[in-house]
Order: sequence, then C-alpha cells, then structure tokens
Amino acid sequence: MPFIGKTTYSAGSSLPELAEDVSDIIGLVSPHETPLLDHIGDAQAPALSTVHEWLEDTLLPNTDAINDTVFGDAATDTVFTVDNGDRFQIGDQIKLQGKDEVMLVTGISSNDLTVVRQYGSSPSSSLADNDVISILGNAALEGDDAPTTRFTNRVRKQNYTQIFTASVEVSGSQLAAQALGLDDEMDYQKQERLRELLRDLENCVVNGYAAASNPEGNSSTRRTMRGIIASMTTNIFQPNVGDIPAGDGAGNDELNEAVLNAALREIWDQSSGTIDTILCGGLQKRRINGFISSTQRFIDHETKFSSLVDIYESDFGVCRVIMSRWVPQDTVLLLDSSRIDVLPLSGRHFHFKPLASSGDAETGQVIGEYTMEFRNENAHATIDGLSIAV
Repeated sequence: MPFIGKTTYSAGSSLPELAEDVSDIIGLVSPHETPLLDHIGDAQAPALSTVHEWLEDTLLPNTDAINDTVFGDAATDTVFTVDNGDRFQIGDQIKLQGKDEVMLVTGISSNDLTVVRQYGSSPSSSLADNDVISILGNAALEGDDAPTTRFTNRVRKQNYTQIFTASVEVSGSQLAAQALGLDDEMDYQKQERLRELLRDLENCVVNGYAAASNPEGNSSTRRTMRGIIASMTTNIFQPNVGDIPAGDGAGNDELNEAVLNAALREIWDQSSGTIDTILCGGLQKRRINGFISSTQRFIDHETKFSSLVDIYESDFGVCRVIMSRWVPQDTVLLLDSSRIDVLPLSGRHFHFKPLASSGDAETGQVIGEYTMEFRNENAHATIDGLSIAV
C-alpha cells in the first residue's frame, strides 16, 4: 500500500513549513590571485617618501664600436674612428667581435685610435663601420707613472608611490541581522575589498605608468607608480622566429625556444644579473609548455598525460615560469627577481581605516600605498609583438 502521510513535497514550494537549507560556503570565482607578488615576497624595508629613490652603478665599459666609413685599406689602416675614444687607453689590446685579429692601441686623439695591426702575429682582418670592439685589457709599462684616473658616477633612479583604496560601508541593520555563510559582514567586506586591491597592485606592478608631468602628484594629478613594462628601455625585443634583434612588430612572431634563448643570451652579454623568472599570460605559457612536446613519450599503460613546464633551465640560468593574468597576451617578461621589490610607504601597508559615520552605518576604507623598486633595468627584458593566434 502506498504511503499517504505528510511529505516534504506535499507542503508545496511556496509554503513556509520547511527551514531553509543554505550552505554556509560562499563561492568566489572572480580572479584575485597575485602570483608575481607571491614570488617576489615582502620587501626588507619600506619606502620612506612618496618619491622613492635608489642608486645604481656600472663598471667602466669594455666595448665600443667603429664609427668610420672611409678606409684607405680596411685590412691595413692603422688609424680609425670609434664612437667613444675616452673608453680606451694607450696600451689596450683590442679585438673586433667575430674576427681574430688583435690590435694594440698606441695613440688616442679624441675619437681617433692609432693602433698596431696584427699585434703579436695575430691573423689579419678587415675593418668595417659599426664593428663592435672588445677591449681585452691594458698592458702597462714597467716603472711607468700611474695612468689617468677614470671612474663612473652613480645614478639615482626613482619611482613613485601609488595609493590604493576602497570604501566599506555596512548598515547597522545588516550588522545586526544573522547572515548566511559568515559571522561578520564588515569583516567580509574588508576581505573582499582587500582582495581587489591586491589584484590591482599586481596589475599596476606589471602594467602601470607614471604620469608624464608632475609624476609626484598635485591637487589635480594622481600619483601613479611606473610598472615593469614601462621601466624597461634597453632589452625590448620584437622577434622574428628564431631571431631576436629583428621583428616586424605585427604580432606574427610565435614564441619558441630559439627566440627565448636568444633573448636570454642578449641579457647575459650585457649584465651580471641572472634571469630567474619568466612571467607570461596563459597563451604564451602554453607556447612554453610546447617546448617539450617533441621529447614527450606516451606509454600505453599510463593514465596521466603531462604537458607542463614550471622550471626552464638554459645555459643562461634556471628560470621559474610564472603565469599571471595581467601580462599582455603578446608579451613575455624575463626578470631577475632579486632586483625587484614592491614596497609599502612606511606605515601605509594595506590596512583598514575606520571613518566617522554620519548615520546608521559602520564606515571605513581599506587603504595602502605602494611603489616598486626596479633595479638595473638592463638586467631584465621584454619579448613583445608575439603571435596571439590560438
């Protein structure tokens, strides 16, 4: 005999006979992760002013280039012009990159060098405009006077703090009412706004620009920090496939291992820094994962297939590959994370500041002020103009 007693469905969906069954878990799907900030970590010290500065220095350069288009005989001429004659000293052994001949500098007049060709019976070569010259080292005469003092000047670099803030306001009634999934609505709103501000901080660290005029801010100019992409001026590559120095810049160049290694080598040639971080979006991360496709093997009894590159090890360093939503799709950033710090202004890390209420509500703002110290920009690189075709 069928059951004819009281059931849940006999109450009807609109009748208030049953208690609500609502999970106490609140689902959040909006992107809020900050992989770059997590990777860099906290700075050792805060910024002490809204204009944050640091010092950088370089060694005396040991390369230059020929700046001469007129040669009597490029294979035997002993006088030629260079870009920067003050980089040389009498007694320097020099060599053209890619050529075997060694020359000895015997005279310097402004940017004109007088040299001994085929020094030490080294093989002959021909001079050409824009040939890169490497200074091997200087040979001093025994008992000679000390050479003229040479030195470099330290350079002061700067960035600006940016204020990140969001308001929080919850009515007295909402605070008093019992809410699903949480105990304190005010604390929940603080947490949500903090997640948003941390997301925005990472986005500005990657993509932010300082104002072109009055970057320190005034009554009508908002102070903004200069991000990683805006800070790079030296190593900006728009490659053709396998060729870093060139590129059509039209987004038709696909990232591959040859492109990546060529960029790493360019940085290594001019910097003692070590690239340890490859930062990219999801599309270029898939390109990097594809580097291993030709070496993968499938074993028929395996049920797990992996196509993932978290660490990229090359001749020029071991790099952790980090995927961030905030890197432009056509861009890969090559970074030395030891030369990057994201600093709060002293006493201005993210915190909640209660505000006076003008009515039946609890009011405040989540606020923080941060800047980025990006040291030795030529120790990092950008590869952009990459194909974004799927």
